Amino acid sequence: MIELNKEDGLWIVTLNNPGKANALTGAMLTELAEIAEAASEARALILTGAGKVFSAGADLDEARAGLATSDVWERLSGAIAALPCLTVAALNGTLAGGANGMVLACDIRIAVPSAKFFYPVMKLGFLPQPSDPVRMSALIGPSRTKMILMAGQKITADDAYSFGLVDRVVAPDDLMQTARDLVADSIAADPSIAAGIAGLCG
Repeated sequence: MIELNKEDGLWIVTLNNPGKANALTGAMLTELAEIAEAASEARALILTGAGKVFSAGADLDEARAGLATSDVWERLSGAIAALPCLTVAALNGTLAGGANGMVLACDIRIAVPSAKFFYPVMKLGFLPQPSDPVRMSALIGPSRTKMILMAGQKITADDAYSFGLVDRVVAPDDLMQTARDLVADSIAADPSIAAGIAGLCG
């Protein structure tokens, strides 16, 4: 349910459980974390999904059984944030719940026009993972973060772009090529220079 393709320094990670809207199980999250931890050898990483939804977040049965408060979410987002290479989330559709964490940890986010963004933790009775509100607030400010986390608002792709939650909105047929174009210079560059620039950018 997690696919990893490696090509000339580019790692493409695909959530591939479209029949369940790419809902994340504990096993999927652990596999994603292991991939992210190993990706220090990659020159760029693209994270995307199969089907029309990027991810519905945690599998609800597993969430109720304890996955919602597992430390694997922070392990995954922390591993992505720590990568020295350029990371791009290519959102093929809606992003919901805990799946926000791995996407917020990426350097760049692009999305298709039909994507919606929401994180209904308060309604479901869970706290978000600690780093998620911090990263979201750094991108869009505390008020808009509370609009998503506390007011439970679903944000359209256009609003997400105007907020700064995503960096570009592109047609579905152009999504992966746009992601590839964004990482092309990093793949071609000396890895130490790319890592040095990443460090300077924060």
